[in-house]
Amino acid sequence: MVATTRFAPSPTGRLHVGNLRTALHNWTLARKAGGRFLLRIDDTDAARSEERFVDAIRADLAWLGLDPDGEERQSARLAHYEAAFETLKAAGRVYPAYETAQELDLKRKVALGRGLPPIYDRAALELTDAERAAKEAEGVAPHWRFKLDHDAPIEWLDGIRGAQHFEAAQLSDPVVRRADGSWLYMMPSAVDDIEMGVTDVLRGEDHVSNTAVQIQMFTALGAQPPRFAHEALLVGSEGKLSKRLGSLGCDAFRETGIEPEAIVALLSRIGTSQPVEPIADRAALVDSFDLAHFGRAPARFDEAELARLNTAIVHQFPYDHVAPRLPEGMGAEAWEAIRPNLERVEDASDWWSVITGPIDAPEFDAETRAFVGEAAQLLSWGADPWGSLTGALKEATGRKGKALFLPLRQALTGRDHGPDMHTLLPLIGEGEVRARLARAATA
Repeated sequence: MVATTRFAPSPTGRLHVGNLRTALHNWTLARKAGGRFLLRIDDTDAARSEERFVDAIRADLAWLGLDPDGEERQSARLAHYEAAFETLKAAGRVYPAYETAQELDLKRKVALGRGLPPIYDRAALELTDAERAAKEAEGVAPHWRFKLDHDAPIEWLDGIRGAQHFEAAQLSDPVVRRADGSWLYMMPSAVDDIEMGVTDVLRGEDHVSNTAVQIQMFTALGAQPPRFAHEALLVGSEGKLSKRLGSLGCDAFRETGIEPEAIVALLSRIGTSQPVEPIADRAALVDSFDLAHFGRAPARFDEAELARLNTAIVHQFPYDHVAPRLPEGMGAEAWEAIRPNLERVEDASDWWSVITGPIDAPEFDAETRAFVGEAAQLLSWGADPWGSLTGALKEATGRKGKALFLPLRQALTGRDHGPDMHTLLPLIGEGEVRARLARAATA
């Protein structure tokens, strides 16, 4: 079966790293199967949904290269939910309930106090027609609950967690519609999955009990449930759920110079038995993706590991990939020369300024100034000016190692370390190299 997956964010805020991981895994699962990856904007909560967040979701997915094959918006599908609701109503699978939030909270506390699970007691099913009519005459609008079939055990083979079993009687009948007529998550999601042909639902393990309920919704609507898989949630490197993970999104990554390839490489593998590696080739990550590699232990997100991956991936980028982001005038030779010294692409401008000048060389003592002055005299320009210069200086002065190389690097770049001087000198140019040596010798 060709897979159809979906990513279904609510546009009530920016995507964070946990959302991005879910989107990536659904995109990868679809791509590996040659299937479809759908973006569904779950915007039934009109009071909290904002169009700017819809735009941000699209932009973030595009930046990560997670191109959807189609997009739907729940706000445009309200008639579909109404039709499904009427079907369930006619079948006796939804019922009105009149308790207030305060009354429900009290019931939960009483149950917990008695050592019982805080499951809804189905008191609304005991109301007579006259009692319901009296409630509505008082102006009490009902909310609506889906009636679980207590005689039907709920079972599925989870793609990550294995065989799952729930007793419906141990679950509360979920509210599917509020008293004001608006929809909660559960039923519209099931309706959409049916009508959009979703075959695989891959989401966080915090949705396991939702899946148990939705499986009965699929059945009640006459549909075969999709395949479900629930992955472990992200935790911080310290092993706890981190508030910072909830604020880390594409904007934060971009601001710190993290490449989308690095995020994809990390999120593809954490929480699995596969090694996290600086793989920039998206096809290789897709090819190696397998739910069998996912574990039950929490997936640890480590920003330091992401930074290391980012550096390694930047070192793989060809010039054409980064050219639009480089300083004006910086060509392929300069990129190849400085790339091994970069942690971020943006750092290239710093090294380009070293090449183009001016630089601030340190103030040398008299002995070092004399050495640099001799270097200016011995410089001869050819295929390898650095090699010929250091060779001549070693022979003339007897210096070697750090005593030979460091003063020259400092005089020519103003830095103690950096790219290979063999590649830097031709980029700086003969005239500028001579000028820098002369200035350092007399400073």
